[in-house]
Amino acid sequence: MDAKIIKDLQDLTYLSWTKIRNSSGTAGSFLKAYDDFGTKKKYYKLSNYNIEEGIVGHESINEIIVDRLLTLLGIPHLAYNLIHANIVLDDKAIDTYVCMSEDFKEPGESKIALDAYFQAERNNGENLLEFCIRQGWEEYIYQMLVIDYLILNRDRHGANIEVLRNRRKKTMRLAPLFDHGLSLAFSCMDEEALQKFDVLSDLRVQCCVGSNSVLSNLKIIPKDKRPRLSSLKETDEVLLMEGLEDILPKPWRDKIWAMIWKRWQVYEGICNQG
Repeated sequence: MDAKIIKDLQDLTYLSWTKIRNSSGTAGSFLKAYDDFGTKKKYYKLSNYNIEEGIVGHESINEIIVDRLLTLLGIPHLAYNLIHANIVLDDKAIDTYVCMSEDFKEPGESKIALDAYFQAERNNGENLLEFCIRQGWEEYIYQMLVIDYLILNRDRHGANIEVLRNRRKKTMRLAPLFDHGLSLAFSCMDEEALQKFDVLSDLRVQCCVGSNSVLSNLKIIPKDKRPRLSSLKETDEVLLMEGLEDILPKPWRDKIWAMIWKRWQVYEGICNQG
């Protein structure tokens, strides 16, 4: 499934929304829903919502932007669609944008959060990074640390990395990278906050593999293990923001691109230092 934006209004009033864990400390709720009417189960997510103001965030839009960024960089990931939809919340009809993804499990696979699997299978004295390297997941983790720096992902807790197992076939793999909504300028609820936001800031984050600093986490990656990524170009702003002109206000689009581009330049500088 390729990432795309569906602007024709869709009727999703049949979906039932439930809260998901908001471990970033942000006010409000993040709601999810699913349907399993087709051949693949579909998952839906809303941006930050509260009962007084309605939809106040743009986390769903972030998923599309990061999806496109990961595609440009050549990093495997879960694809998202952004859908203009009618939904019902708290007995109110709401016209909004939701993001949708398809189930990444293959037939016969079950899933378990990485932190839970680590607790069950780790060796004595082994930390989570060492465990992942032993499992053969080193490249995945290093790609994740780079993208989490570029987008300032605040919420890479242990359940945001999933282990997929097929006991019959005796296979095991990590799920494609997913859940990047709590990133970029998601915490900026108005233009004043947006203007004050430092695109190179190293805010405290959750990262189950590394530290609470995305910049420090880049230093975890050995020089000879840095991911070989396709190079980002200034002209890529057009690709990342295509179709969002009437969905995300220009100040947010400009700030988000400035953030990605400047952080990419920092990462390139680190790589060029050897």
